[in-house]
Amino acid sequence: MSSPPRAPLAYPLQQVERTCIIYGRRRKLAYFGGCDYFRLATHPQVVSAVAEGLVKYGLNVAASRFTTGNHRLYEALEARVARFFEVETALVTSSGYVANLVAAQALAGEFTHLLMDEQAHASLVDAACFLGAPVLKFPHRQPAKLARALKDLGRGACPLVVTDGLFAQDGALAPLPEYLGLLPPRGAILVDDAHGAGVLGQNGRGTAEHLSANSERLFLTATLSKAFGTYGGVILGARGFIQKALNRSRLFPGNTPLPLPLAAGALAALDVLQTDPALRARLRRNTAYVKDALRAAGLPVVDNPSPIVSLVAPDAPAAARLTNRLLARDIYPSLIHYPGGPPQGSFRFALSSEHTTAQLDRLIQALT
Repeated sequence: MSSPPRAPLAYPLQQVERTCIIYGRRRKLAYFGGCDYFRLATHPQVVSAVAEGLVKYGLNVAASRFTTGNHRLYEALEARVARFFEVETALVTSSGYVANLVAAQALAGEFTHLLMDEQAHASLVDAACFLGAPVLKFPHRQPAKLARALKDLGRGACPLVVTDGLFAQDGALAPLPEYLGLLPPRGAILVDDAHGAGVLGQNGRGTAEHLSANSERLFLTATLSKAFGTYGGVILGARGFIQKALNRSRLFPGNTPLPLPLAAGALAALDVLQTDPALRARLRRNTAYVKDALRAAGLPVVDNPSPIVSLVAPDAPAAARLTNRLLARDIYPSLIHYPGGPPQGSFRFALSSEHTTAQLDRLIQALT
């Protein structure tokens, strides 16, 4: 049975001036799309590191790290990532999507059941196929429902809870402390913190740091393509967990690693985020500025420090009207159609540390 056709690719956009895009042939609009929360993809230090890396290392090792494709730059990046997140060790993969698949292969056969948030990212859904256990979905971010599902498993169950840390669709956070409190002795949680890493927490270590939910029973993955502005995935944790990924994964040894210039850029991005605390301070300030104004106007905005604002128009005509209001204020209308989401789509605005107050004010005016 064939799958229904997908929607066409999004309209091509050219990003300029860090917070704008060229729409059509020449119209410049403020841009609140994407997930480059610090605009590190265009940070001079990061861009320079990528350019220098291209000249120094070339583009591609063209081999597995298990054969002739390992490079000291990968090991330096893994050590740097581990220091940033304060974990024992880290493993860099070719993308954030791949990180979840490799982590699942590392954990395969260790759990009797998978309990997955019904809105978990597609990479986690695909990763579940490698874990070798029945998958049960529980209602989005509802610890009481998870508690019931865990109870129904009976004694002797060894469950793995699978969830995003910060959900990209609306910016909501997984209630990790509550989940940890519900786990039976042999249970654990696999958290994809692609959107929380670099953004949340006093030191940018993500959702677990923000919620004070650090635990040996959390298996963490993240990406370097959002807050860090470059590319690649990371698996974070104890040395034994990472060793399992190296020993058990079929994907990791069969996959060409991250292009070396991007590894060099990721090292620079980590340095920028760790040495320039003003970036996170500006992002927190911009987020609070917009969310406070929208809540004061009566809009249903998630009350947390995630830099994502999501609004759902009641119907297609209302979505069209909001699109026109945004365009009238020279703002690109980020209308996203998520799988399983409302048919009219949802407006998703990703705030950054680099948006100006004037741009934020125009967004607030359009939405209120």
